[in-house]
Amino acid sequence: MGNDVTIREGFWEDLKADARTHVHLVMIATKPDIIKQAPLYLELKKRGEFVLLGHTGQHYDFNLSGGMQEEFGIVPDFNLNIDGPVHQKVAQIIGRLGDLLVEMKTMGKIVIPYVHGDTMTAMAVSNTAYMNEFASVHVEAGIRTLTPKREIFEEILQGLDWEDYFQKLQVEDNWQRGSIEPYPEQFNTRTTEPATGLFCAPTEQDRDSLIREGFREDRIKVVGNTVYDATMMVMEDAKSSKIFETYPALRDGFIRFCIHRRENCASRERFTAIFDAMEQLVNEGEHVLLISLYQTKTAVEEFGLASRLAEMEKKENFVHSDVWPFYTDVIAAMQKASVCATDSGSMQEEMNILGIPCVTLRFGSDRAETVLAGANIIAPPIDGKLIADIIKGAKNHEGMKAVPNLYGTEVSKRIVDEVLALLVKESLFSFEQDRLKLSPLPPVR
Repeated sequence: MGNDVTIREGFWEDLKADARTHVHLVMIATKPDIIKQAPLYLELKKRGEFVLLGHTGQHYDFNLSGGMQEEFGIVPDFNLNIDGPVHQKVAQIIGRLGDLLVEMKTMGKIVIPYVHGDTMTAMAVSNTAYMNEFASVHVEAGIRTLTPKREIFEEILQGLDWEDYFQKLQVEDNWQRGSIEPYPEQFNTRTTEPATGLFCAPTEQDRDSLIREGFREDRIKVVGNTVYDATMMVMEDAKSSKIFETYPALRDGFIRFCIHRRENCASRERFTAIFDAMEQLVNEGEHVLLISLYQTKTAVEEFGLASRLAEMEKKENFVHSDVWPFYTDVIAAMQKASVCATDSGSMQEEMNILGIPCVTLRFGSDRAETVLAGANIIAPPIDGKLIADIIKGAKNHEGMKAVPNLYGTEVSKRIVDEVLALLVKESLFSFEQDRLKLSPLPPVR
């Protein structure tokens, strides 16, 4: 076993002492999948299943990981402590987790990894498990980016008729498939799928994507999204959050900006267009919150925008902050937001659940169901004024706020129900003879 892996005391002894064959292994790595996997892990614990929590170490500081582990009361059984460039992190997940899985398999355990969404961890963990003949439960399966057709964008570049554009985005024929954005997340989710034994699709649209790609229909279950469970878990505590004492400028409503996608932060043109829109809104007197992640800070420096950001920071209507460590504070604050302008995937879901208009700062969306339903609108990162105008049109838009929750309720319970029901019938990992239930013919004499 590599010295880089941290394993809790008594880990192997507990595995040997427990007579149960199935080991439910919930994997976490990044802030979004800690939020979304915590309710599922806690549900498995509540059911009395043999469940382990594994952390790859991709997000490791308090703001991105430790705060939420503390908040949800979860403690990893092991941490792979990955580090270095992306290709090395992927290799480390495969190598370090692979060694753990081989040892568990030698002990006669059948490991069921629960991997989340479109993360590097989902891709690497599911493939590692598959090589050991363990199939994963893919939580948030089937997420595919849809992009409005070129002519839709050409029209708004000639002149924005906000309501006309909003309505056209709700027509599925105006969209096309096949985008590789967000990068590399669309690769990750597509590569996770062939190693999956149970596809937990958030919506019918995601189920349709999986069926189009040829995956087993009987293994695809539309269950909703566990972000609903996480949001409900912190909703009561959010009422007593102190976040507005820290940021009083947010009390009476604000526009939230979040820019962190690689394709936005690596492109001077795209990032500057979004930055221009934010700056315009601040200068017009809008209250704006910018949450910066590592990629945001790097882009600001690389593209020479630090002095402009510093000028905005002098204004009372602009709040610039690192990511907050507690999900409770995020939910408390977002309930006061008038609109969220983001290139995040999860925030598109959360805004629908909270009834907050969302503007997606990309050329397409991997949560296109929110746009088709009218809870979200695309602001292509190509022109600052256009982006600002789209955001202003979405601000406090009553129709966008009124779109019902698209992501179900008691989602973690539904996922566990589906897994346990399947295990009664058959293995998650099965070759064709097992699936077809054909008995071998008698030997020819």
